[in-house]
Amino acid sequence: MLSSLTTAAARPGPRRGRRRRTVRTAVAGLAALGTAAALAACGGGDTGGGGETGDEATGGTSDVTVGLVTKTDSNPFFVRMREAAQEAAEENGARLVALAGEFDGDNEGQVAAIENLVTQGVDGILITPNSSTGILQAIADARAQGVLVIALDTATDPEDAVDATFATDNREAGRLQGAWVKGALGDTAPVLAMLDGTPGGTVDTFRHEGFLEGMGLSENSPEIAGMENTNGDQTKAQTAMENLYSRNTEINSVYTINEPAARGAYQALSDAGAADKVVIGSIDGSCDGVQAVKDGEIGATVMQFPDKMAADGVAAVVQYAQDGTKPSGFTDTGSQLITDKPVEGLESQDTAWGLENCWG
Repeated sequence: MLSSLTTAAARPGPRRGRRRRTVRTAVAGLAALGTAAALAACGGGDTGGGGETGDEATGGTSDVTVGLVTKTDSNPFFVRMREAAQEAAEENGARLVALAGEFDGDNEGQVAAIENLVTQGVDGILITPNSSTGILQAIADARAQGVLVIALDTATDPEDAVDATFATDNREAGRLQGAWVKGALGDTAPVLAMLDGTPGGTVDTFRHEGFLEGMGLSENSPEIAGMENTNGDQTKAQTAMENLYSRNTEINSVYTINEPAARGAYQALSDAGAADKVVIGSIDGSCDGVQAVKDGEIGATVMQFPDKMAADGVAAVVQYAQDGTKPSGFTDTGSQLITDKPVEGLESQDTAWGLENCWG
């Protein structure tokens, strides 16, 4: 089922044909928009249609309508992405319709959301795919209708299934996490637990592979004590960590797909009286996640910039609606290692910087 929000700011218009319309409001500063959004200060929070439909539509003065489909509408990462997209749409005189899956992994909900948006006549769709392959036909159908489709945060497989991708280089983010964990262990041999995300997602695969590269390990290395999928959920991660640690109390390092998984791992290890014996790394850069680094619960995290992904995506859709220009290829929206325990040879920022630049 589709998850969505509704406001009275604007209502979706009728289905239109292939878009070759002009923007009523002049579009200024598109190139600078993404950079400005990436500098947005943080608040609080942490890191995440078919049947009954609804939408969040904002703006309403322009002929340009931007659709946004996130994995969920509750994960603070996607909440912030939606907020940034709304801000960018308002700045560009466009209208935003935001939909989401019910949970991380809800591919059917996202397929229905794309169909919903195409029916509403959007000019472009920004999507963070739950499944990098399961969403392909819906994307192809949308593009055949003249809708620009841009992947945010999570690439499709193949990558050229969409017009363009604006995302973190997740393999590099994973590598930074792994290199930091390796450096933090020093001369101690790793006994590693891996708390993965959702099978089938490129984000999950790239971060996992990048982490192993940073650690100097392979998929079958004996240093890996066990792997569990967590869907990036704190409760599932806590249970997974409890299971892994009960089977091997020599575990001294943990890879986590995101900060909720890291906090779940920390809670399990804390309950077992082992939190101070295990190095935990993560990825996200939420304000709660950075605070957890400052508090010593997570050793380091790699910050992403969802504001920039959303702002660049909205600007690209507006540009497309204005003159038909399409973006292409992969745009790296950046990543930054955050820790108060720097490792030699790895560029990092401390948590003071992190709390000034975090999201959520």
